[in-house]
Amino acid sequence: MTDPAVETVFRQHYGRAVAVLVRLLGDIDAAEEAVQDAFVTAVARWPSNGVPPSPAGWIITTARNRAIDRLRREGSRADRYAQAALLRADPGPVEEGPVPDDRLRMVFTCCHPALAVPAQVALTLRLLGGLTTAEIAAAFLVPEPTMAQRLVRAKGKIRDARIPYRVPSEADLPDRLPAVLAVVYLIFTEGHRATSGERLVREDLCAEAIRLGRLLAALMPDEPEVLGLLALMLLTESRRASRTTAAGELVLLADQDRSLWDPALIAEGQDLVRRCLRRNRPGPYQVQAAINAVHSDAETAANTDWRQIVALYDHLLAVTPSPVVALNRAVAVAEVDGPALALVLVDELALTRHHVFHAVRADLLRRVGRSAEAAEAYGTALSLTGNEPERAFLQRRLSSLG
Repeated sequence: MTDPAVETVFRQHYGRAVAVLVRLLGDIDAAEEAVQDAFVTAVARWPSNGVPPSPAGWIITTARNRAIDRLRREGSRADRYAQAALLRADPGPVEEGPVPDDRLRMVFTCCHPALAVPAQVALTLRLLGGLTTAEIAAAFLVPEPTMAQRLVRAKGKIRDARIPYRVPSEADLPDRLPAVLAVVYLIFTEGHRATSGERLVREDLCAEAIRLGRLLAALMPDEPEVLGLLALMLLTESRRASRTTAAGELVLLADQDRSLWDPALIAEGQDLVRRCLRRNRPGPYQVQAAINAVHSDAETAANTDWRQIVALYDHLLAVTPSPVVALNRAVAVAEVDGPALALVLVDELALTRHHVFHAVRADLLRRVGRSAEAAEAYGTALSLTGNEPERAFLQRRLSSLG
């Protein structure tokens, strides 16, 4: 993308365009290629012709026409022309069913049980979020070539197994739910703290994840984990205005101006947490939402109930044991029992490819006076992140060590 207007539309509408084209074509690769062709055309035309009144509609229509042209150009058999004729015709009303939204239906389609859960999540991030292979690899903490192979295999499995592009029945929705929730949360996570780029936050991805979360909550209102995920995203999003300075510099939670937190999102998120608690079916998203609710209850950072947060992380570790959860728990332990004990816990974790691990470890080393080791850890964290506000923050911390 070389034109800012096209790049904005790409980030906001790529997933929608791909979802519509997959519904029309029944082929992921063909849909992606058609949408990418449309954006190439936009780059060539929009700077001189101007952005059309409905950019997303323009992209979808152009992608559809490009797909028709390719079918006619590359196919000589009768079925190719039949497919092109079908595309020329009015596609008719959107299929009705338990999942009425194209993008949400695309999530459920990618989360077919024939695919392994990591492949389901990675493929949906690629198609719906428009994330690059590098960004998805960073989210999974795996090398980029590994993720590229995973995406190719996932699309090949869908093609070779002729997995249908259709809405799952209501009976099948619960089986697809864990992967769908993971996808929506990873889209939000990438938006909340972008893997790379000039800005800390990608507001378009945050908004899309919350939109999907609201659709899921309307679709499955009796699933507490759905409500928990929505609450988690709303409570996290409520702090967005305070997470950076006017110049775009990163601001840590302890230093944020809490008067900038969004009270409406906090109230909605806390209400969802209370609804989850009444159901007494705790899951990982509900526990994470409860942790964020504790933060939102504190008028100042000094008033945060860190002991309750540690207890919630203990419960989260029991439900979902993972080194990332253990890392977050160690941050809370540092506030209760001091950085020395937290450092012992952090040094037991195997997260060497995760820049946040090195940043947390560097901060703990700094707080216990081990400046040389802290400087080395900050340097490692710098080498592992491509997000400029994070890099600038880490560089300031490194410089402060002298």
